[in-house]
Amino acid sequence: MRVLRVLPVAVRMVAIAIVGIVATAAATWLLLRWLQPWAAALVSAAAIGGIVATVIWRALVPMRALFRALAGTVASYRDGDFSFGITWDKASDLIELVDAHNALGNTLREQRLALVQRELLLDTMVQNTPVAMVLVDAARRVVLGNLAARRMLGEGRRLEGRAFEDVLASTDPAVREAFERGGDGMFTVGDANDPDDGSEDIYHLARRSFRLNGRIHELVLLRQLTAELRRQEVQTWKKVIRVISHELNNSLAPIASLAHSSAELLRRGQTARLPEALSTIEERARHLEGFIRDYARFAKLPSPRSEPMEWRRFAGQLRTQVEFAMELQPADGIARFDAAQMEQALLNLLKNAHESGSPAFEVRLSIRRTPEGWRIEVLDRGQGMNEAVLANALLPFYSTKRHGTGLGLALAREIAEAHGGRIALLNRNGGGLCVSMVLPG
Repeated sequence: MRVLRVLPVAVRMVAIAIVGIVATAAATWLLLRWLQPWAAALVSAAAIGGIVATVIWRALVPMRALFRALAGTVASYRDGDFSFGITWDKASDLIELVDAHNALGNTLREQRLALVQRELLLDTMVQNTPVAMVLVDAARRVVLGNLAARRMLGEGRRLEGRAFEDVLASTDPAVREAFERGGDGMFTVGDANDPDDGSEDIYHLARRSFRLNGRIHELVLLRQLTAELRRQEVQTWKKVIRVISHELNNSLAPIASLAHSSAELLRRGQTARLPEALSTIEERARHLEGFIRDYARFAKLPSPRSEPMEWRRFAGQLRTQVEFAMELQPADGIARFDAAQMEQALLNLLKNAHESGSPAFEVRLSIRRTPEGWRIEVLDRGQGMNEAVLANALLPFYSTKRHGTGLGLALAREIAEAHGGRIALLNRNGGGLCVSMVLPG
């Protein structure tokens, strides 16, 4: 701590005043002997006044130095420098002011040190979290990008100071599409055709706006879900196996029992009850057949047989089964895909849109030509999805509906990836959901 020292001079000033007064008295006595009384009094008064003024001025010099020191340290505090302190005569009446000022400096230093330590801790946590974090200011420039964000969006380079749109321009198309839509969402980056090679990554996008220093800022969070989804898929398949085992037991046990009873009835010649037993066996067998067929359809999706198909004709066929508004660009567009599989996928998505609580006229199918192929979007104005649902929506057999199978979105994802495309779920600005499917051209 630097110290501004102001030495006490009161004793010296008093001594000077006493000596001056004594000298003045002696001079006055001599003047009375040589001058008129009034002249001697005038000279004495002037001499004493000068001495008193000098003593007062000299006494105020240290106090002026103290006040300048106080003003200087206050200016340093304002600039964030808390390394100054002041010493003063312990016998002075100003000692309380000096002590209070020094105590303030000590408190500010301690608070500054604690704040710096907290900032270092927070910066360490932000920089080393696996979640990519980007803070964007009102001018759409990056204020902060942690290490995960640099790796994902900047090829390892710093992001601070760059325009956020320029950063996105060099990223994967799936990332740009997710940001262009706005709101939260989930999307896939990498080769969706071969997820086992480790090149496919699934991300959850969250965006939050808030005021910082009086200006609107946006915090962007990109969380990788690949490992978590793989773990959840394993848990889901285990659950499915338990469900299938339970369903098989529930159907096979009565079938076996009824078959045994029917054999006994035949042996006894009591054939009147056989039709009822056989009907029950047939009903349970058909239920089991349908149950297994629904699961097998998802588990054994055949390779698509792609053929040229006019989008307008394809959409007309869909309209005979479900209601929706249509956007098609260009109007005469032709694409190659398996019509049966694509119809199954889009029917599931369009029915989900109607069940989301969206008005029927707000359910929309948009098909547009893009440089990389075709973008198919099913849009609604329902309730959208919260973060927990978004993170699990593409898992097989995950459903928030009371009687849902949880296969609609998962099957649409399988069909999109089988065609060499990808699928993304994005909450829309203003409410609702956008399910975006991209197919190669």
